[in-house]
Amino acid sequence: MLTRRTLIVSALATPAMAQVDLGFSDNPMRLLTSAFPQKGAMILQRSSPPLLETPIDVFDTADFTPNDRFFVRWHHPFPLEIDPAQHRLAVTGHVRKTLSLSLADLARLPRVAIAAVNQCAGNGRGLFNPRIPGAQWGNGAMGNALWEGVRLKDVLALAGVQAGAAAVRFGGLDAPLTDSAPAFEKSLPFDHALSDDVMIAWGMNGQPLPLLNGFPLRLVVPGWYSTYWIKMLDRITVLDKPDDGYWMTKAYLQPDNALADIAPGTPPGRRVPVTTMRPRAIITSISGGAKLPARSFTPVRGVALGGDQGVKSVELSADGGATWLSAQLGPDHGRFAFRRFLGALALPPGRHVILARATNAAGETQPVRQNWNPSGYNRAGVEPVPVEIS
Repeated sequence: MLTRRTLIVSALATPAMAQVDLGFSDNPMRLLTSAFPQKGAMILQRSSPPLLETPIDVFDTADFTPNDRFFVRWHHPFPLEIDPAQHRLAVTGHVRKTLSLSLADLARLPRVAIAAVNQCAGNGRGLFNPRIPGAQWGNGAMGNALWEGVRLKDVLALAGVQAGAAAVRFGGLDAPLTDSAPAFEKSLPFDHALSDDVMIAWGMNGQPLPLLNGFPLRLVVPGWYSTYWIKMLDRITVLDKPDDGYWMTKAYLQPDNALADIAPGTPPGRRVPVTTMRPRAIITSISGGAKLPARSFTPVRGVALGGDQGVKSVELSADGGATWLSAQLGPDHGRFAFRRFLGALALPPGRHVILARATNAAGETQPVRQNWNPSGYNRAGVEPVPVEIS
């Protein structure tokens, strides 16, 4: 558990002027910066509030994404100075007893650790065609960590939830710049909030949460997109009806179909909140457009996630999906975590496009065709990696 420590960071500095190729056809180069506190080299999407993307090659080095290379996404400004000894988590609303819990109070509850992928709902938005406004993420707005803390349901039990609870709303210390803008708050259906997997975390990969990743507390909702993983968590409200707030009814909505897919330029129709992630496989050892030497077999490494289920298999193809070869899966850290994969393809000299697709334990397979929607959420299709063998 965290000991008393005060974390003071300076205002964000000018980013370093290194560049990285994200594979965008119109303007592929993006700035790399090491100017942010507790962070190594990150792809700069926005300085304030910060949006920092993990370079893909980071995922090629370990099962768990290092804290100092873990992506960052904030909607509103947040405190740059936090004393964890003074931090309190309020639990109010449709409960028998309101609570104001310190970190020491939380530490008295049973502790849990869950390996889970945290992924922005807009991960890959910059790769959609036609392009979509918003943060132009490549595929690095995600990361895999071992989260440590307590179960949400154990905290709710302390407050004594009353009959008729419908949802649980969460908010943090980040705040909009104007009074008219809505605070960033998200809700879970009450039944999901009581699952064993939803937790309040203070630890990440054996260390306290970095400031930019939500220190001192954040909600962890394995299998669901990170919009629900509220950072700097300081309040929980139990509701007796569904949440009708802005961030649940107006934002983070997608077309109501399995792939969140519509034809560009057509009306989106009925929309529903973004929730569960889909199975995805990302090649991490080969950059798009790479020139590789000829050899008997070209090795292909990457990471896969199963959404809200474990990864069952990963397959590779170099003939447009006409045939697929099974890749070898790495260690299984649990149903919500990355599985690294390794395979090999016999590629003769010339130009090729390598595909990798994941199938989860529920039998859901990543489609070869890419989906599209006007918000750039829930990217689902296989990511092609063109290479030249010479």
